Amino acid sequence: MPAPTIPGVTQGGATTRGRPTGATDPPKHTPARPASRRGNPRRASRGGRSQDHLHDVVIVGAGPSGSSCAYWLADAGWDVAVVEKKRFPREKTCGDGLTPRAVRQLADMGLEGALAGSHRHTGLRSCGWGLVLEMPWPEHPVFPPYGYTITRHDLDGLVAERAQKAGATLHQHTEVLEPLLAESSESRAAANAGTAARALETLLVESSGVGAGAGVGAGAGAGAGAGTALRSQASLPACAGVVVRDLDTGRTREVRGRYLVVADGSNSRIGRQLGTTRRRGFPLGMALRGYYRSPRHDDPCIESHLDIRDARGEVVPGYGWIFPLGDGRVNVGVGLLSTEQRWKGVNTSRLMEAFVAGAPKSWGLSEETSCGPPTGGKLPMSFAVGPRTGPNLVVIGDASGAINPFNGEGIAYGYETGRLAASSVSEALSGEGPAAIARYEERLSEAYDDYYRVGRAFVRLVSNPTAMHWCVSVGMRSEVFMKGLLRIMANLMRPDPGPAELGYDALVRIAELMPQKAASLLR
Repeated sequence: MPAPTIPGVTQGGATTRGRPTGATDPPKHTPARPASRRGNPRRASRGGRSQDHLHDVVIVGAGPSGSSCAYWLADAGWDVAVVEKKRFPREKTCGDGLTPRAVRQLADMGLEGALAGSHRHTGLRSCGWGLVLEMPWPEHPVFPPYGYTITRHDLDGLVAERAQKAGATLHQHTEVLEPLLAESSESRAAANAGTAARALETLLVESSGVGAGAGVGAGAGAGAGAGTALRSQASLPACAGVVVRDLDTGRTREVRGRYLVVADGSNSRIGRQLGTTRRRGFPLGMALRGYYRSPRHDDPCIESHLDIRDARGEVVPGYGWIFPLGDGRVNVGVGLLSTEQRWKGVNTSRLMEAFVAGAPKSWGLSEETSCGPPTGGKLPMSFAVGPRTGPNLVVIGDASGAINPFNGEGIAYGYETGRLAASSVSEALSGEGPAAIARYEERLSEAYDDYYRVGRAFVRLVSNPTAMHWCVSVGMRSEVFMKGLLRIMANLMRPDPGPAELGYDALVRIAELMPQKAASLLR
């Protein structure tokens, strides 16, 4: 089967340094259908299944990546079960912003019409060091020139319901307690080999001084050395399904499947039980957000602030945002980026308070307009989590650290990695087995490797306050420069090269050639 073609991610398997190439209107990707179900992909009945029923695929988590994967697999006719701990609709800490990349994925799932009542934004307003610049979303042959804001409370249920309508079984308010490891000598050997390889990799990396670029499959980067090869050999164990508990009845049972997809978010308890770990040298974000009533709730731009400051007035590596929701509220938050945990001692609650107090008065943000206390969490980025595959399992979305290090965006990459995983799993189910699962890593590397390598260098740069001040204060004075930067940071480069694309290609070459020790000077 040819490699999947996903708009803006791959074009028949071909990319140019992470940028899409080929036709401007790429064909829609559809995973392979099971031969016995061609022409009749929806099963007539989903109820009354016994514990020993064997699904084709079990997916842990019904967030963006899990529901996307479930939709594409179920739409192709596979028997898919999705297990979600919460009941929809449910709250989820997020910036609630959909970029053009996310909108395209939702449109491909037939869901853009469902966003009609959500707030549509047409550009980004950047603010920093007393300067303000408004930029429309760029014209692009693949992605729309607009985005939406919609709370995850509303969005995630829409996508999960879409997967259900495609034929997936959704178990809500059901907690996954642990994975069921496959009972075979081969799976035990794979698990032991993977554990040993990960331990040896850590030892070699730490003793050699190889830092953030080392050994995480896709995106290892220059200077990875021996760590990359070891990471590619490491594997998660084979699984037969999961043990779940129905939170309504308290009953425990097994949900079995031929393949398992782990999509349980950035904390990924199931991923950690299986053996995933986070590369500590890779970018880690910390975000905090809250809702406020605002007279500018229907502003046409989402707004970012590039010079957030701590209690001492010092600039910290990160940004603040104000995203209009169009329903009388705005989503307000602060996000910190670092490879060195320089924000470890920063009180994020006080940082949020300082940002709200210093925000433009026209937004009307205050303690009186707050809709409740802010919530937040840590966000592993740049595919910091691995291994991501086993003989019959794949780890996707935030559980794999798929968040864009440039801007903290996770929703689009959840949809995209879910779709890529659906392709590999469907090929595996069609008879290609573990070889198809291994191609998932290859497709991730092809689609994101160069882009995330440059993103990691960017995070090191903005973690240096002096460099950040210089870049923003100088760059904000050039509209051409900032529009190009917007294309790069939002991953909206065009297939035909322009200034932004040529600049990005130059950055990729620099990142490839830059020795690890030189890169460390930017931290």
